[in-house]
Amino acid sequence: MSVLFYRYIDSPVGPLLVAGDDEGLQLIEFHAPRHPMRRGEHWREGDHPVLRQAQMQLGEYFSGKRRHFALPLAPQGTDFQREVWWELASIPFGGTVSYAELAQRVGRPTATRAVGAANGRNPLPIVLPCHRVIGADGSLTGFGGGLPTKQFLLQLEGALPREVDLFA
Repeated sequence: MSVLFYRYIDSPVGPLLVAGDDEGLQLIEFHAPRHPMRRGEHWREGDHPVLRQAQMQLGEYFSGKRRHFALPLAPQGTDFQREVWWELASIPFGGTVSYAELAQRVGRPTATRAVGAANGRNPLPIVLPCHRVIGADGSLTGFGGGLPTKQFLLQLEGALPREVDLFA
């Protein structure tokens, strides 16, 4: 097993843990993740080109200068999970889809719950934009970074008006 390099970076939604190796970026984790990735002996805090790229591109995203990420990605999961995660990348900046629509897009229209579960295990939020998946009625539903973070990201992208505060 190769060394997985990681570092913490500051962001407007709190500190983010980013981890990757020569294969690509494997993890972006919020401060209090619902499903934290298990740390192993092969984890090393340090520097790696993919971490520098991720930090730079995330900074550009949060400052409004980036709408698309150009990073080598290596998310670890089942074939089904990876299929769902790759489909997330096709949701345009500023757009949203429902869980049912996402299930249709991956060719599993009756698997809305399984698609939702895969979405909830996305190890690369923001870059593979699971925050753009919302309830069929337009409501903000489950998000590993918390619903206020989901609201912030959607407002940053213009998918929600900035003056709306769903948690006031």
